[in-house]
Amino acid sequence: MKTLIHNVKRLGIIIIFLSGYGSVYAQNGNDTFFTVTGKLKDAQTSEKIMYATISVPGTGIGTVSNSEGEFTLKVSKASNIDVFEVSHLSYTTTRFKISESLAPEKTFFLEPQSIMLSAITVIPNDARSVVEMALSNIRKNYPEVPNMMTGFYRETIRQRRDYLSISEAVVDIYKAPYPSMQNDQVKIYKGRKGTNVKKADTLMVQLQGGPNVSMLLDIVKNTDLSIALDNLDNYQFEFASIVNIDNKPNWVISFSPNIIKEEPLYYGKLYISQDNIAITRAEFSLDLKDADKASRVFVQKKPMGLIFLPTSTSYLVTYKEQKGKHYLNYVRVDLKFRCDWKKRLFKNYYTVMSEVAITDRHEDNIVKFANQELFKSNMVFADKVQNFTDPDFWGEYNIIEPEESIESAIKKLSKSMKKE
Repeated sequence: MKTLIHNVKRLGIIIIFLSGYGSVYAQNGNDTFFTVTGKLKDAQTSEKIMYATISVPGTGIGTVSNSEGEFTLKVSKASNIDVFEVSHLSYTTTRFKISESLAPEKTFFLEPQSIMLSAITVIPNDARSVVEMALSNIRKNYPEVPNMMTGFYRETIRQRRDYLSISEAVVDIYKAPYPSMQNDQVKIYKGRKGTNVKKADTLMVQLQGGPNVSMLLDIVKNTDLSIALDNLDNYQFEFASIVNIDNKPNWVISFSPNIIKEEPLYYGKLYISQDNIAITRAEFSLDLKDADKASRVFVQKKPMGLIFLPTSTSYLVTYKEQKGKHYLNYVRVDLKFRCDWKKRLFKNYYTVMSEVAITDRHEDNIVKFANQELFKSNMVFADKVQNFTDPDFWGEYNIIEPEESIESAIKKLSKSMKKE
């Protein structure tokens, strides 16, 4: 099994000492597009709906709501698009008119959708057989031609509650066909970052690989990486429940390690559509029972005497169906670590988050990027993104609306940099 830990493109955390300050820029307005801004809530409980997909039907245009249920969608006025739709796990996919949605801070309600089992619904003999069918259907359910995608990528690093680094960019993605041995490619279009290092000897945590890691976490294309679906003997599979995604019933199949291996395995859930037996969503976390083994997945370089152990991990991968094919839609990674120095009264906690939302896509005249344009897996995104800064670049590009705490952090970082 070739998991991320055995691959040069693995998810890595580099621990180094450094200090420095980045730059943060404001977003400018534009009158060539409609901007829909709002918050998603459950129509019955008024609970916020996080990580929902907001899209324009029949196109690749879209975004994702943040952890507060907030989103911003930008649609070109010249496109003559009238509606957008919102979909989420176990909610009725709902369309809204753009002309009626332009009020600031508007709330959009989604109705929970109960599962109605058809009289002819057939329950498979075992959960593993469903996973096997989903893997055998990859060629049928996912694009066999390359796609050019536009994505919005963000990563943040926190020490306890304080943000140390915020980096984000619009990226171009060459998405290779399913299945194939071709690698996906990422190119930074424009980006920005803010960095707050209070002391010259402050420990700085950096995430290696950036948006490339998000592409590797496409578990359908990269069955030999991440949770390693190329060897199902590693896991036990069980039916957990049935939920609706995009108004279609999906089996929820839980999986857990079946054997002990040199590298840690994962616990999680696969969501598989009953309609076409396609994987539509995956949620998983690394087995942390052996802390030292789990640490080797992430830590590539650290100072002597430093203990840096993961305390929790969370991965989310979603796909969106369009014209009978499923496309990568959203990837989110949340990692938490405990930091200890041997023989010192020093302990701290770090949270690393990265996410990418696919905001546009097309299949016309697709050409791979030149080698010098590529963002490579051994690069640190926060170091590279500053080379692409443009104060006006956000324009009509769709982004993931930042949480209020992130916006506050950006303001604090801006103030601290001005003082310097």
